[in-house]
Amino acid sequence: MLKPLGAISLLLLTSALVSPSMAFAQDAEPAPTETAAEPQEPDASSEQAPVDPAADPATAEEEQVDVSIPGGDEIVVRGYLDRNISKNAPQVVSVLSSADIERTGEGDIAGALARVTGLSVVGNGFVYVRGLGDRYSLALLNGSPLPSPEPLKRVVPLDLFPTSVIASSLVQKTYSANFPGEFGGGVINLTTKAIPRETFLTVGGDLSINGETTNQLGYTYYGSSQDWSGFDNGNRDLQPALAAYFASGERISAGNVNTQAIAGQLVTGRNAVIQRNRNLPPNGSASITGGTNFDIGDDATMGIIFNAGYSNKWRTRDTIQQTASTLDLSQKELDFQKVITDNRIVVNGLVGFGIEAGDQKIRWTNLFIRDTLKQARLGVGTRQTTSPTATLMQQDTAWFERQLVDSQLVGEFKLSPDVNLSFRVAYANSKREAPDEFSFEYFRSNLASDPFGQQFINRLNNGQQGSAEVSYSYLNEDLWAGGLDLSVKVTPDITATLGYAYSDTTRRTERRDFQFTAPATFPTAVALFRPDFLLQPAVINFYNIALIDTNEANPVFDARLLNNAGYAQIQAFITPEISLNIGVRYETAKQTVNPVQVFNTPTASLASTSLNRNYWLPAATLTWDLTDQMKLRLSGSKTIARPQFRELIFQNYYDTDSNRLFRGNPLLTDSQLYNAEARYEWYFDRDQRLTVAGFFKRIDKPIESFSSFDDNSVITSFANAPKADLYGVEIETQKYFDLSGIGDKGFFSTRRAVVIANYTYTKSKISVKSGDTVAVFNSSSTNALDFFTNGSPLTGQSDHLVNLQFGLEDTERLSQQTILLTYASERVTSRGASGQPDIKEKPGFQLDFVAREGFTFAGKEAELKFELRNLTNTKYQEFQESGDNKIFYNRYRQGISASVGVEINF
Repeated sequence: MLKPLGAISLLLLTSALVSPSMAFAQDAEPAPTETAAEPQEPDASSEQAPVDPAADPATAEEEQVDVSIPGGDEIVVRGYLDRNISKNAPQVVSVLSSADIERTGEGDIAGALARVTGLSVVGNGFVYVRGLGDRYSLALLNGSPLPSPEPLKRVVPLDLFPTSVIASSLVQKTYSANFPGEFGGGVINLTTKAIPRETFLTVGGDLSINGETTNQLGYTYYGSSQDWSGFDNGNRDLQPALAAYFASGERISAGNVNTQAIAGQLVTGRNAVIQRNRNLPPNGSASITGGTNFDIGDDATMGIIFNAGYSNKWRTRDTIQQTASTLDLSQKELDFQKVITDNRIVVNGLVGFGIEAGDQKIRWTNLFIRDTLKQARLGVGTRQTTSPTATLMQQDTAWFERQLVDSQLVGEFKLSPDVNLSFRVAYANSKREAPDEFSFEYFRSNLASDPFGQQFINRLNNGQQGSAEVSYSYLNEDLWAGGLDLSVKVTPDITATLGYAYSDTTRRTERRDFQFTAPATFPTAVALFRPDFLLQPAVINFYNIALIDTNEANPVFDARLLNNAGYAQIQAFITPEISLNIGVRYETAKQTVNPVQVFNTPTASLASTSLNRNYWLPAATLTWDLTDQMKLRLSGSKTIARPQFRELIFQNYYDTDSNRLFRGNPLLTDSQLYNAEARYEWYFDRDQRLTVAGFFKRIDKPIESFSSFDDNSVITSFANAPKADLYGVEIETQKYFDLSGIGDKGFFSTRRAVVIANYTYTKSKISVKSGDTVAVFNSSSTNALDFFTNGSPLTGQSDHLVNLQFGLEDTERLSQQTILLTYASERVTSRGASGQPDIKEKPGFQLDFVAREGFTFAGKEAELKFELRNLTNTKYQEFQESGDNKIFYNRYRQGISASVGVEINF
């Protein structure tokens, strides 16, 4: 029988978020239509008679939030109870339920998280907490870690997760010892939908258009007949001669390899010829979700839930891309206008099985996500060092496959009323394949004395009058993780938890870069050919065109991170109004990166890393219930941030979003963070609140990005700055307004308005002084002032983040209309090269509108959703600025988007 939450129950509830022995559960069902206005929340400490949820329809249909964090044993919090997780947790948390996610109208979880206080989304789905970079953010799925298929990022791009498979998202911003020690800005824990209590089937789809892309000019290439599916049909498999070269262990530079045989098989009309598409199609997606359950024996239930989705989206960016050749930015080194067209196909699937027998539960979740990007780029511009009067044309084609497979088994057992035991085991594999990354540059002299002065030519001579390059890169990462947690209620007011966690991550990355070169006698008339004719076997053999392996030094790396951790934690009520959560975590970690010798004649390489560290990481949070509705929280902790594999591996990777090359620094080391926070919370009514918080972080040896020039290309790398401080303030409120008094049985008679607003002010400063040193691989300088400027903000940090939501909703049926406004101020994306000003991004304002309407179709409940995105038509701008001089690293219009979607529940 359910009882109101007294001190003991509240203790159990709060323990669910601070120790892995507890979690919250819900009945995962199709989202019901909106019910009547929610009843007032009773005093959680009162000993009132239990309420039969079935007797109150509003209570029975009230949404229950499912949050699965490290650990297992669940507490079901239903109906009239005080189930506000943000209020009852002893840590600072924000929770997006299924209803919250649906209100934003976002199709992926990254977009929905952008509405949470202090969170911002950078690029394609990388979520930053309080302006700190992705290396300071931790992403978990059902409490277990996930590897990233992106070599440039630490965490999985969260826009890979469609909202249809996510039951809730918890963001915890203060550290507790049950979470991994790599906790900088916060942890984002995604909970997949749980076992259903009723059989259901939901089918949905949407269609969207964008003003800058749909029915507009874009570029693509053939690739293969199956590209629409996100799976190549074999056209991009390694060609026999290239595969034989990789297997031989020979070096091209040794002169024993027939490079013409290799080169003659690489370039075709399918993979290297860009085609115009003057009428790019609209975007579309479809999904199906279902579940059922059945009895096993007399007292056990088994449930199954599944989801499958497919989306095919296009995006065209008409960009300006520039770099400067002088410190004051008065002269441009590169000045290009490029049109970039992305065709992104995402296929996802989830299958979950669960068994419940009383208080004993086992859940097995399996997730598959495949994200494929087919990209074509065409640009025209100038390069100062080549020829001030010449025009260059660059064309690129690429295919990027990212795939994630994850399987998790979680068991949660109540050994006695006071003892809970849980375990979790997970395996995940991520892969990234990028075959046939072709890049061609054609040259036009524009000279009257040149008979070909008005024609674009490619003489294949290392960029002086044209060039041709191709790259092949592969990544494979395996992650094994597990944990065991025991929670004991020592007294009615004290719960102690002990836990152990293990993870073992191994990664292999390979990148092979090749350049086609022609002799000086190569005729200009042949240089007029398009790529597939220019590099056809007949031309290669007749004119003796060679192939150079430009990355013989370090083409393959192996990396590993082995982590063992144990923790102890106590949640105690010192008085009925004051509780203390205190714990300590001990972590050991061995992190290595080593070049792999792939040639028969090895060469010595210093591009390796070996870090063997251990830490004691304490954390404490004191919560004072000023009244039943008001709380004050004080917290402090020590955490760490390890350099990630992609930051350590001395290997080039192209970022398709920022259009820049990145390269790791093997000499990076760990960062240590000291965190403090104070927060006031006022929950003045159900689902209505006001919170104000101040926070501070001291970071020793923060990892920061910087840019440099390498062969006329801008390379972004990483280094440890000496020290940085970050501090700020968060304000959040949510308020409902009853509109039933407006008019008589009119439009507003059953409606209420909602206002949700949050604002985060963050300030950070890097401290660097004369005499400070920095370690950068292959750099002649160790002076920190050559890489960092004293007082500069941390990369990725915006001073101001604002989210506003204004909505109307019907209290008796599904009908919602919401206006969403997001603002982020300028933030540094990288340090400027060679003493130049920092490179900044200007996200600006974005205004969206989302409407959801329930209706009946053929006797079935259905939902119609309409969205308008970026109504302000905000540009994307990444730039450098010095006085009146401004260099645009990346600038383009994002366009206004509109979409219509339908979902039917069978």
